[in-house]
Order: sequence, then C-alpha cells, then structure tokens
Amino acid sequence: MMTNQFGGGLTSPRQAPPTPLVGSEGRGETRGSPRGGGLAKRGRMRGVLASRGRRSFTHPSTVSALRADPPSPTRGEGKALHALATLFLSILFLILPALAARAMDIQQVTSPKGITAWLVEDYSVPIVAVRFVFGGGSTQDPVGKEGLANLMTGLFDEGAGSLDSEAFQIRLDDAGAEMSFEETRDGVYGSMRMLAEQRDEAFDLLRLAVNEPRFDQAPIDRIRAQILSGIIANENDPDTVAQHKWARAVYGDHPYSRSDQGTRQSIAAITQDDLKALHKAVFARGGLHVAVVGAIDPETLKKKLDMVFGDLPQAQALAPVADVEPQLAQRVEVNYDLPQTSLQLAWPGVKRKSADFFPSVLMNEILGGGTFTSRLFAEVREKRGLAYSVNSSLVNQDHANALIVTTGTRSDRAAETLGIVRDVARRLAEEGPTEAELAATKKYLIGAYAITNLDSSSSIAATLVELQLDDLGIDYMQRRAGYINAVTLDQVKAAAKKLLTAEPTIMVVGPPLAGAGKG
Repeated sequence: MMTNQFGGGLTSPRQAPPTPLVGSEGRGETRGSPRGGGLAKRGRMRGVLASRGRRSFTHPSTVSALRADPPSPTRGEGKALHALATLFLSILFLILPALAARAMDIQQVTSPKGITAWLVEDYSVPIVAVRFVFGGGSTQDPVGKEGLANLMTGLFDEGAGSLDSEAFQIRLDDAGAEMSFEETRDGVYGSMRMLAEQRDEAFDLLRLAVNEPRFDQAPIDRIRAQILSGIIANENDPDTVAQHKWARAVYGDHPYSRSDQGTRQSIAAITQDDLKALHKAVFARGGLHVAVVGAIDPETLKKKLDMVFGDLPQAQALAPVADVEPQLAQRVEVNYDLPQTSLQLAWPGVKRKSADFFPSVLMNEILGGGTFTSRLFAEVREKRGLAYSVNSSLVNQDHANALIVTTGTRSDRAAETLGIVRDVARRLAEEGPTEAELAATKKYLIGAYAITNLDSSSSIAATLVELQLDDLGIDYMQRRAGYINAVTLDQVKAAAKKLLTAEPTIMVVGPPLAGAGKG
C-alpha cells in the first residue's frame, strides 16, 4: 500500500482516493504536492528501470486527500527544527537558483512533421526521460461511462500493434525502459524513461502504445476488475465518501464533480469501442505538449518525435467543458465515529494568467504554504500542538481555481482547530502580512523552485510540460524571480483581502463538531 505525503493510503495499484478539494492539479507555482505524491494511481511503471526501485511520478501538481494526523506530542519541538531548517535553506537557496539557471539550457526542437518539444540535453547519466500530455482527461468521460479515461490509461502497456500484453511487457523489459500513463481531470499524461543506448527500441514501443493500443478484451476485463475492487473497497472509506460528497457540493453537475475512477455501474458499461473512441478523440497533435531531458541530441530527437507522434491526426475532437465557480459558503458534514477529524476549507482562487497571481502565491505561502514558517503552522502546531500538519494550497485547473486549507486533529479539539484556522485567515485578510514575512517568503519561493521542480530528469521534464500548458514561455525560469521580487506589500494585502474575506466551504470528516458555529 502506497502512501502520499498527507498520509492518504492508496489502496490498489490503480485505485486512489478521489481528488480532493476543488481541484486535482495546480501548475507551476500552485502545485499541490511534490513530484511522486500519490504515486502511480494507474498506469504501472513497467520495465527494468522500474524493477530497480526507481520511483515513477504522477502529475506534478496532484493534491491528495488528507487523513488526519495525530496531534503533536510536544509543542516546542519544532522551534529548534525551524531554526536549523531556516539556516540550512537560507544557505542552500542562495546557491541553487544560480546553479540551476546556469546549468540548464532549454531548447525548443521542432520536427519535420511539426511536432514541438522542449529539450534539456544532459549526458551526466545515460538516461532519457520523456514526458507528454494530451489535453482532455476524465472530463471527457461520457455520462454513464465515468472512469473511461482512467481505464484507458491502464491499458497502453497491455498490448499494442502486433504485440499482445505479455509480448509487449517482455519487450519493454528487454529494452530497459519504463512506461506510465495517467489521466487527470484535464489531461492524459504519458512518461517514459529509457537507457540511452537502447532508446531506439524504447521509442518504438512508445510509438506503438501511442498510436496502436490494442485494447484487447482480456486486459480490459482484468484491469476493470482491479479498478472495481478498489471502488468497492472504498465505498465505506470515510475519506473517499467525503471527497465524493465534497465534489458534488462544490461543483454541482459539472464534470469536475464526477469520480475519475467511475462507479460500479459506469465501469461495467465501458466497452472496447468506447476506449477506441476516446483514444481517437484525445490523441492528436493539436493538444500535445512534450518535454525530453537526458542523453539525446536535437537532431535525433526530431526523428523520434516524428516516429512517435507524427502520424497522429492534427485536431482533437473533445467535448466542450465549461468553466465553473466553486460553490462556497457551505458546510459539508461527513459524520463518522473517528478519533481524528479531517478538516478541509475552500476559498476563491486565482487564475494563472491573472495580474494578482504572484501576490496571491506569496499570500498563500504566508498563510499555510510554508512548511515551517506559515501562520497556520505557527498557530495550529507550534503554539497549540493540535496537528502535525496544516497546509494551504492555491489549486489551478483548466476550468476552476480555489485556495484550499487542509488539516486534521483529535476529534474533541476539531471545533477549536477550525476556529483557529478561520481566525488566522480572517486576520490575514484584515491586516495583511508584514514586510519581514513578505521578504522571507520571496527568498524562499525563489530558492525553493530548483529543489521542488528540478531535482531529477523526470521532474524537469514534468515541469517543462506544465510550463508549456500554461503558455509561460521557454525563458520563464529566468523571468520568474523578477515577477516575485516585483510584488509589493500592498498587492499581497489586496490579494489576501480579495480571497480570504469570502465565506469558505468547510468539510468536516469525523464526529459532529460540538458547539461549532461558523468560526
């Protein structure tokens, strides 16, 4: 059983708790979790590299559901850690941004057939990492066929071209490569890591998976059974029940309210023809973004891009998806007799292209994004020992945005914890941050980017894909620090007032809160 960074267990290789909050992914500055959080909820990593214990990665910004952590046994233990971490990070952050900027040269490579990729050549290890995405994810599941995109992503390594499932996986092992596919609400992601000396065989297998998946009935039935077993197992899981209830409350009848794993009934209704139709609609050059990192030169990459993607149709055939404003000012109660209570709050978010995006990012970091330095950490953990973790995140999706706070505590102190969270948000909205908080947060966000986004070839490739999705430009990393440093204290105060004065939607998973009002 795999565990995400918030303690949410993944109950099967292809079944994860439903994405929480208002969004399953944030990009760039608003990533909800480190790379690898919520590993491989579907699309197994297959091949020699995987068998050597190298981890796979999921969409870099997936936020995982929270199972409440027990309260801190000692309230002062974080102070020494805080001081040590601050000293260490201060030194590290002065060095890493400059090194990363100097070391990484991002090239835009366009193949003869017009496939564009961002490439970072790196010959320090003989590995090539490929990351790509096609727009359109689980929002493209037809009504009554929810779970279709999820099932499809589990079948790309189950046979392609003339190779059935067993033959394909043997070839993948022989090639010394690993392959993974996964869907989010707004995209279908693929990744591959290969040994440079065996890249011809590896790219050929990727070509087959992308262009000629077989969708044979036997693998369909087997993977469907795995997903179904996870759905059944989670029907009585408090977190899973809660996240379904939350999504319906916040999104109404929008596609974001649906489970990407589907239901017993919808999974059973999916046919081979449905899978083929979704693949045809989504896998097209018009919705494709690609990044490659490792031991490969531009001219070779151009040939591989045309081989893998060049014969796909030009235009996608996606169903339109409307933008949606999360429905706030609600109380969602999921009552279970549990010793710990999970709390989840949603305020309005901010669009990635908005002029107040970076002021909002800095404000969120001060509120609860900073692990050791945020106001929520100080009030909830440091001063009162109510929880091990309390986090806030700006969550961006293609069609919705939100600011989310999550924490968990002893059920007999849940009402107190909720009141403190709301009070911290209210005071930040009314007073704003201090100059010292803003200066420290700017330094952290500038320095932390390389650590959290550029720590491996796979994470670099994932980051480059997200930058393409947000249309930020190939030189964004060089411009980013300037955007952050340009933010003024008044702008951050305005962002806090704009986002945090709204009445949030609150979800409580656990016993009813005794005497809890609005907070």
